[in-house]
Amino acid sequence: MHQPTLRLANKVAIITGAGCVGPGWGNGRATAVRFAQEGAMVFAVDIDAQAMVDTQKMISAFGGDFTPHVADVTLAESVQSMVQACLDRYGNIDILINNVGGPAPGGPVSMSEATFDAQLDLNLKSVFLTCKYVIPVMEQKGAGAIVNIASISGIRFSGAAQVGYAVSKAGVIQFGRVVAIEYAKKGIRINSILPGQLHTPLVDAVLAKTQSGGDLEALLKRRQARIPMPFVGDGRDTANAALFLASDEARFITGTELIVDGGMTAKCD
Repeated sequence: MHQPTLRLANKVAIITGAGCVGPGWGNGRATAVRFAQEGAMVFAVDIDAQAMVDTQKMISAFGGDFTPHVADVTLAESVQSMVQACLDRYGNIDILINNVGGPAPGGPVSMSEATFDAQLDLNLKSVFLTCKYVIPVMEQKGAGAIVNIASISGIRFSGAAQVGYAVSKAGVIQFGRVVAIEYAKKGIRINSILPGQLHTPLVDAVLAKTQSGGDLEALLKRRQARIPMPFVGDGRDTANAALFLASDEARFITGTELIVDGGMTAKCD
């Protein structure tokens, strides 16, 4: 019987933010597992080595190829070391998934300047730096796929005052468009995924405290009420979208965005 070809067979994928703040399916963990299932050699990056332990166990359970690496992708030297370590381990980089990011509450008056700067660094500068040092590797071989994890917060108000997050994610979207055009003739594709209000471990660990006073159930009900579909997605939905955009199936897709939000941004209210 013919066995289907794995969609990422022999591909090397750097996935940043591959750890998780708790049990469940964060975007990074789910993407690392899904890519490994499809044959990718996963070079997993996180600022916290412990956060990647369970991700590695999941992948090791089915014999997937996983290499953890600790890096701070807001620092140029750390990103350069990350890229070199991946090349030392695998000799190549085919795919880059920029998944590092996170929100902070507040508008322009209530948010401190330091917090605003930190939001730009975490959500936008990290994408700039990884692309700065990964793209030359892809350019040498004339091929590559980059997927940036943005957010629907970059295109609409999603229910919480998070000006730094919204602005930085909007920047990620436009960054992807501009850089995609610059490198289209070099064989490098760059696209963005805009997740909506998914139920990831970040919701339980952080957002329930900052947005709902610790009442997770109330927060989940409010988030579900904004979504037309009758359930809330999780990191696996982001991972499947990233798999498509990173694979050769998306060979004619670049400089665009894939919204993964259960129809939330399609609503008029």
